[in-house]
Amino acid sequence: MWEGHAVEEVATPQGFARNPDLVHEFYNQRRRALLNPEIQPNAAHVALADFEREHLENGRGDFFLVTQNIDNLHQRAGSQNVLAMHGQLLQVRCLYSEEIFDWTGDLSVDTPHPEDPDNDSMRGCLRPNVVWFGEMPIGLTQIEKAATKADLFIAIGTSGVVYPAAGIVAQTPPHCRRIEVNLDDTPASSAFDETIRGAASVEIPKLLNHFSAM
Repeated sequence: MWEGHAVEEVATPQGFARNPDLVHEFYNQRRRALLNPEIQPNAAHVALADFEREHLENGRGDFFLVTQNIDNLHQRAGSQNVLAMHGQLLQVRCLYSEEIFDWTGDLSVDTPHPEDPDNDSMRGCLRPNVVWFGEMPIGLTQIEKAATKADLFIAIGTSGVVYPAAGIVAQTPPHCRRIEVNLDDTPASSAFDETIRGAASVEIPKLLNHFSAM
């Protein structure tokens, strides 16, 4: 259940086809919540952004941040090379052209197309730009390619059960150092060289400070 709704109702293409009003309102509520000024990046978001900047400034190689979250907190914290593999809540996508638009307002079956607002036949052609169950994650080939070249792989707060994301660690080369940061053990924990148990907002700043000092 997601906020009182079955996943099939609000997070699948079939659910959207059956009841677009329900799906739109579900994501409208989440979008409004994300835009609440009280919602801000935490210490882990900030530490990752700072580490990326220092890493690149010191010529220490590439940095690639993949998030399964659909918020924009990494970007707001200052991270640059971010791939949101499950889409972004503050974007919408045209059902016909696949064009993506930034979006902060509500969405409904009567919402006009932003580039053709007077065309009534285009009303309701927008959907949240998020990856629903049964849809392919965004940028999977790019993610897997980056994993094959990694010398450090850190998984933060992932369940280790949702594929294909849970299988990315297996794409890393033998020399790669693999670290899992999570509150609890996960089904994927055995694939990592090290496991750190604790809140990301506490453990990630400490971990990245350690690597920055090396």
